[in-house]
Amino acid sequence: MGHEMIEVEQLQTLIKLMVDNDLSELDLRDSDRTITIKRGGVAPPAVHAAPAAPPPAQASGTSAEDAQKAATAAADAGLVAIESPMVGTFYSAANPDSPAFVSVGSSVGPDSVICLIEAMKVFNEVKAECAGTIERILVNNGDAVEFGQKLFMVRPA
Repeated sequence: MGHEMIEVEQLQTLIKLMVDNDLSELDLRDSDRTITIKRGGVAPPAVHAAPAAPPPAQASGTSAEDAQKAATAAADAGLVAIESPMVGTFYSAANPDSPAFVSVGSSVGPDSVICLIEAMKVFNEVKAECAGTIERILVNNGDAVEFGQKLFMVRPA
């Protein structure tokens, strides 16, 4: 089989599995390939990690940042995140003269196109893949986005 890329649908299923189970890393191996998927930021530290002293990087300035993260997490309770399926540039509209695909308060369905992500000069449509109302837009037009980065928060219908 050689070096085949994982299909986007398979990747999205794996990401959903990670989010649903609060996993920060997933390793898959078969005879031909190894796939490692990591998420950062929001996932809590792994429970099976060996006990260690708190990292020295946690200075007094981080407590305000931690409080803000906790407040954001509380506000996001019950919301579903739509994450970037790839690395690229986020575009909220088809072109600069067009209105945005969605805005806060927009109703979306599973097949609703919510943005474009440009990767290697190819514009890829990103669909909501859930039904609900856009509550928050987490990135700006033209921002570089990472794989798995949260783009939108949706209140499920």
